[in-house]
Amino acid sequence: MSGESERRPNERVAARLADLPEEAGVYLYRNDAGRVIYVGKARSLRQRVRSYFQRSAAHTPKTLRMLAEVADLEIILAGSEIEALILENHLIKKERPRYNVILRDDKNYPYLRLTVKDEYPRVTLVRKARLDGSLYFGPFLPGSLAWRTLRMIPKFFRVAICHVPFDGKQRPCLYYHLGQCLAPCAGYTNPAEYGDAVAEARMFLEGRSKELLDRLDERMESASAAEEYELAAHYRDLIASIRRLSEKSAVSSADLGNQDVFAIHREGTQAALQVFLMREGRVQARREFFFEGVEEPAADLYRNALTQYYENEAAPPAAILLSELPSEQPLLSDWLTGKAGRRVEIAVPRRGGRRRLLDLVASNAKLAFEFRFRQDHTHGVAVLEELREMLGLDAPPRRIECFDVSHIQGTDQVASLVVWEGGKPRKSEYRRFKLRHTEGNDDFRSIAEAVGRRYARLKSENKPLPDLVLIDGGRGQLSSAVAALDPLGLGDLAVASIAKRDEEIFVEGRGEPIKLPRTSPVLQLVQRIRDEAHRFAVTYHRKLRSQRTIGSELTDIPGIGPATAARLLKHFGSARKVREASQEDVRERFGRRVAEALARAPY
Repeated sequence: MSGESERRPNERVAARLADLPEEAGVYLYRNDAGRVIYVGKARSLRQRVRSYFQRSAAHTPKTLRMLAEVADLEIILAGSEIEALILENHLIKKERPRYNVILRDDKNYPYLRLTVKDEYPRVTLVRKARLDGSLYFGPFLPGSLAWRTLRMIPKFFRVAICHVPFDGKQRPCLYYHLGQCLAPCAGYTNPAEYGDAVAEARMFLEGRSKELLDRLDERMESASAAEEYELAAHYRDLIASIRRLSEKSAVSSADLGNQDVFAIHREGTQAALQVFLMREGRVQARREFFFEGVEEPAADLYRNALTQYYENEAAPPAAILLSELPSEQPLLSDWLTGKAGRRVEIAVPRRGGRRRLLDLVASNAKLAFEFRFRQDHTHGVAVLEELREMLGLDAPPRRIECFDVSHIQGTDQVASLVVWEGGKPRKSEYRRFKLRHTEGNDDFRSIAEAVGRRYARLKSENKPLPDLVLIDGGRGQLSSAVAALDPLGLGDLAVASIAKRDEEIFVEGRGEPIKLPRTSPVLQLVQRIRDEAHRFAVTYHRKLRSQRTIGSELTDIPGIGPATAARLLKHFGSARKVREASQEDVRERFGRRVAEALARAPY
């Protein structure tokens, strides 16, 4: 079929084309089954829609395929081009048309909601940001960060996070008795006192750390001057905690302020979009999105990404940086400015700190593209994505660290750690542990010691943590590993275990184990990692046992201790050669007392 015949409309579409209005609005193309296959918006519906069917129009192959399927046309008028933009985005998300570029990362990240219009506001966790007059903070990546942040609100600011009525007639809950809530439900506070607490919680959620710290410093000094030392200590600890949280960002610059940074890496019809969310000069989170079958120019990709991304997000920041300006930039700027209630800048930085940050985001987009789309990674990515879904993780576990322990009747206890990245072993990063504080046959304590030592060191050296910790064992070993992580402040680290007997996978917080068919690629990957950890542990255990067995032949001799036995073995090579050595040779290298002790040995 030629391009001209493909874009020639049927009778129904041709009749609608003749009556199109000049007003702004949205148009929907439907196929024979009545399904929406494309949604677009236009300043003039008449000019935009008719342009698709002009013989002189130069369309991409994707657009030609779409036009060949168009069986019907529907239009919706809008009051302005901005209203058309909002309606277009809403319909794209609702209908999921085949030929639209849809921003998707297959995740539903949580938000924190502050009900500022209430007399006594509260903070709750929600899955969607809505236009209801409340303030929304997020999205939080990973999702567990939202829960951790929510728990900080009562602990730091004594603001309620519950859902009970604030009518002054309730019985105060445990949070009040722990000093972590002002109990508006029981009438134990007033709007002024509670409002101060809410204002500080809001500063914390908005990332206004400097302003909040200045305010808390004043409160601490006032409490100390009034000899309210317990309250002053509370503010001191709170200040220290907020400063620690503020220092955790990997990228920071005082002059970069509040902005979101978008960069696309594209090869052919595949593309990866990386978004960095920066607040007060610190990257607070990042998100990844992927596209396939893309033929639109980069400017259109950025335009679609911005409209879809900010439709349900909290207010956009003061600046949005991109590696290329989006199409319809003035319209987008007006829409974002109206959404934010202040001017929003859309810019392509050319030099300075902003440009360096954009280059960093672009590098991350390229890395994400290579991991997702490179041919030699395809199988591994698919399996890791299945593993993510199975374990309920926020992202595919690119880096997995697996532990196993080995011993014989409680002796020579050792643990091993193997590292896998992108579905492949990283043998240069394998580690072995000679367990120090475990006595007897206690796998639970052995796992706890190895896990605790490993991640205490990574944390102290500020090295990256794995996406998943895998334990060789059952529910008991899993619980021991989780218990070792909690004191390190790493309770949000994903941990799972696999039991050998039934090849069941246990996940913390789930009652029933996960049972997969033996042919499952996910189970086979987990088994392969587990077996490698077991092999590495057994190899190390055999080495230590061999050294201990050989050494014991010498340490059983009165006057020969472990250190001397080790020196003898290192010099002569084996216990047999030590026995065969002459007294003169031993005396010359190790002294008279060692030579006489060996001479008295009963062998």
